[in-house]
Amino acid sequence: MPEHPPEYFSVEQVAELLGLHVRTVRGYVRDGGLRATRIGKQYRIARRDFESFAGGPGSDGPDAASGSEGSPPAAPGPLHAEASAVVQIDGIGLREAARLSNTLLAAVSGPRGGGVPLRIETLHNEERSTLKVIVLGAPADTAELLLLIHTLTTENRHV
Repeated sequence: MPEHPPEYFSVEQVAELLGLHVRTVRGYVRDGGLRATRIGKQYRIARRDFESFAGGPGSDGPDAASGSEGSPPAAPGPLHAEASAVVQIDGIGLREAARLSNTLLAAVSGPRGGGVPLRIETLHNEERSTLKVIVLGAPADTAELLLLIHTLTTENRHV
């Protein structure tokens, strides 16, 4: 008997299918970009919602724009774009990592013009003296934050 694809996916399955980190997928769910149902302590994503999010069958993505049977052509309008980036900063101590993280968090707080919230996560590994900064948001806002990270990490460091 042929195996039928699942009707619901876990956050981990969606992350694996899309090549994303689980935290990134959870962020999309929290922000409403990916519809999900909470069952107990876990989210479940319906196949239809996954396909719509990923641009597959049943989505408002490229197939719908071609006017395929059963779907009206997509209305013209602005496209939704979101960028993600991971920056690793080596040779950074706990105090400097905390200072940089706080500066970046302050920089992203407040309203943004693009309608896509700019989100960051920072992870410091004290043993390896590294700081990872994960950035998610509109491409222009993400680029602006990456430029800020570049500026802050290439200035003369005062420890």
